[in-house]
Order: sequence, then structure tokens, then C-alpha cells
Amino acid sequence: MRILNQKGLTIAVDGYSSCGKSTFAKEIAGKLNYKYIDSGAMYRAITLLCIRKNIISGETINKKALELLLSAADIDFRFTETRNRHETFLNGKNVEDEIRTTGVSDYVSQISEIGQVREKMVNIQRRYGKDGGIVMDGRDIGTVVFPEADLKIFMIARAEVRAERRYKELQGKGVDADFEAVKKNIEKRDYIDANRKISPLKKATDAIVLDNSNITVQEQMEWFEELLRELNYEN
Repeated sequence: MRILNQKGLTIAVDGYSSCGKSTFAKEIAGKLNYKYIDSGAMYRAITLLCIRKNIISGETINKKALELLLSAADIDFRFTETRNRHETFLNGKNVEDEIRTTGVSDYVSQISEIGQVREKMVNIQRRYGKDGGIVMDGRDIGTVVFPEADLKIFMIARAEVRAERRYKELQGKGVDADFEAVKKNIEKRDYIDANRKISPLKKATDAIVLDNSNITVQEQMEWFEELLRELNYEN
């Protein structure tokens, strides 16, 4: 990893499902006044589109129909002032809440392992990050999307901790959820993400590990600020 002494850094935040990547990456982007891209939201948006168009059923996916959907799919991120956050738009419509449902979670890893889906998403992600000054989180940002990223962070947390976070998030949104079902979904996604043939989830050799099982977001940011100081980075 290079010593960070320039502006416009590319920061990759990878890790397992529901380990707080998005929250942490957003905090970093806010601190540095960088663009933030949630790559996982992009895969969720495509999954939602597949569900809407009835091209996925159980373990079966209509690949021909998926190819047509991908060619016409437009995914964008916009800041919504009324909700004070960046949200995901699919073909011009805000789908931020819909892509976070358990229905989408059940299929997103299955959709994400399809080669043509990953190819399109990676191309879009690289376009977003071509000028630097970006924080992007996901599963393969530091290994595939931006292998030359200036800073790579790999986040981990115990499965039961991640399940509890996800469960509370769903409850907070008024979604009827079962804790054991949420935990089972997370463990299933972990397996699929780590074992898929294309762009499997793995730590980049030069990534720095952050285990946030028992630390708050504020403590994570203190860790990040100390990391910047150690790397001689001045914003």
C-alpha cells in the first residue's frame, strides 16, 4: 500500500454482509468530502428488477431475459434532501427502501454471482471512480474493481452480531422479520459470496482488517483517523 500524501484518493471498503460497510464508508466519505458509492445497492437493484419481471424462481434464472434487462437497466445514486442521505435509483425511480427487503436479500447473492451481471456492475463502478475522491464499499472493490486503490479496508464481524444488526434495521423500518431467518440468510450469503467462481469475496493482500463486532461507529472513525495519521495523509 502506498503512503497517502495526495488528494483524490480511491478508498475500497470490502467485507461480509451486514458488517456495517455502508455506514462506515458513508462516514469516511463525509469526513473527506468524497463521493460515496454503495456497490451492493447496485446488485440489489438488479435483483429487484429480476423479481419484478419474474425472471427468477427458486434456483432458476432466465438468463436470456436477464441479458435484456441488463442492457436497459440504469442505476444511479442521488442525495435526497428530505431524508438527508444518498439513495439508489433504478431507471429513474427511487428504490432505496425496496432493495433492502428480505425478499431481495434472499436472491441478491445468487444474482451477484452471474458473470454478465458482475461485468456490467464493475464497468459502472469503475466509471464512477475514475477520477478518485471516492469511497466505495462492497465485496470485490479492493480485489477486482479497484485493485490499485490507495487504501483498502476489509471489515469483519461475528455472524450473530451482523444478524442482530440486520434484524434491528428491519424492525426499525417496520418490516416483519424473524431473527433466525435473518441469521440463516446472512450465513447463506457468506457462503455464496466466498465460494462463487467469479470475483469471490476475499481480503486483498494489502487490505487492513477492521473487526467491528464490539466497537461503535464513532470508535471505527477514531480508528480510521489514526490510520490516516499513520499513513501521513493530509486531507
